[in-house]
Amino acid sequence: MLIGIDFDNTIVCYDELFHAVARERGLIPDGVAVTKNAVRDHLRQAGAEDRWTQLQGYVYGPGMKDAKPFPGVLPFFAACRRLQRPVFIISHRTRHPFLGEKHDLHQSARDWIAAQGLHDPQGLGLPEDRVFFEPTKAEKLARIASVGCTHFIDDLPELLQEPTFPAGVEKILFDPGAAQRGGCDIRSAASWEALARMLIMEKS
Repeated sequence: MLIGIDFDNTIVCYDELFHAVARERGLIPDGVAVTKNAVRDHLRQAGAEDRWTQLQGYVYGPGMKDAKPFPGVLPFFAACRRLQRPVFIISHRTRHPFLGEKHDLHQSARDWIAAQGLHDPQGLGLPEDRVFFEPTKAEKLARIASVGCTHFIDDLPELLQEPTFPAGVEKILFDPGAAQRGGCDIRSAASWEALARMLIMEKS
């Protein structure tokens, strides 16, 4: 078993951060739900798509230091290390924001990963050469195939449903809201605890 995991909105939860930064900048009123999607939908409905794009550039860049991992994801990595199951992080992430300052979004993500202790040899011990940030979706799919993933976890059903998604890789949708449809060939889980039961406990 070799498990590939998406990064944004799969390992990292941005709901509180997007909401907090949007409030600080006066972009949203009281009453907007504390979720990334609620902030996005409000700004789009207000005709402020550029503000949303700039907000993403900040949150995925210098603001990333304040993002939190999803509950259960770090114990999942710890269990994989204990059981000697290789894990790769493979994400589609542009190098720089589309608007605003040209932050290095790849480096921001790598700094966050290091700050969580994922690379600590005395801790979670994920090798740095098992982390890939690809500038296009096609390159992400190619990387999933080239490293030999047997399972891949992603929050986007459209990625898992891509016609070019590597054959033979088990598709797993991370859906904490339990609101998305993955497809007949896609398993889904609403939490990292559920993913651990699916991929670790049942395979032990």
